[in-house]
Amino acid sequence: MKKTLFALSFLMITGISFAQKKTTSSATVTFDATTDKDALPKATNNTVNGSINTTTGAIAFEAMVANFAFSNPKIQEHFNGEKWMNSAEWPKFSFQGKITKLSDINFTKNGTYTATVSGKLSIKDKSKEVRTPVTVVIADGKISATSSFTIKLADYDIKGVPIEAGKVAPEPKISVSASF
Repeated sequence: MKKTLFALSFLMITGISFAQKKTTSSATVTFDATTDKDALPKATNNTVNGSINTTTGAIAFEAMVANFAFSNPKIQEHFNGEKWMNSAEWPKFSFQGKITKLSDINFTKNGTYTATVSGKLSIKDKSKEVRTPVTVVIADGKISATSSFTIKLADYDIKGVPIEAGKVAPEPKISVSASF
């Protein structure tokens, strides 16, 4: 009897632990470097892996650089090339961070919550601190999160004639959307 109670207790604790971490393989990240001179440097990646831990506030995303889709194949080729993202050498980008003031979000109650996420965004061989507002929506146990922020391409050693010529924004807007 004691062994059965112990086994059931262990299974319950394990189940609760697993329920605290939610994952997705279909988060979306958009990259928008459009300028007044050129509206084409805009891309979307719909195959981003993400996770959120509702107990610790840990949040993470990882994406394959080559999965960003541009409307113009030539721009996609440049984006993945050696002078830009160099996806052959650095095939992924990642974000590791935490929700600050996690207590402001009630993951058991339907609603829309605003919080801040702080962490490190790693692109190529560079990691930089990012702090951005995030909107979290809880609906019937499902978690959705959205955020937008800008980065400086120069911080990640991304430079070139298109930026200097004003055809690519030096501080593109990055938007993230995920349903866990």
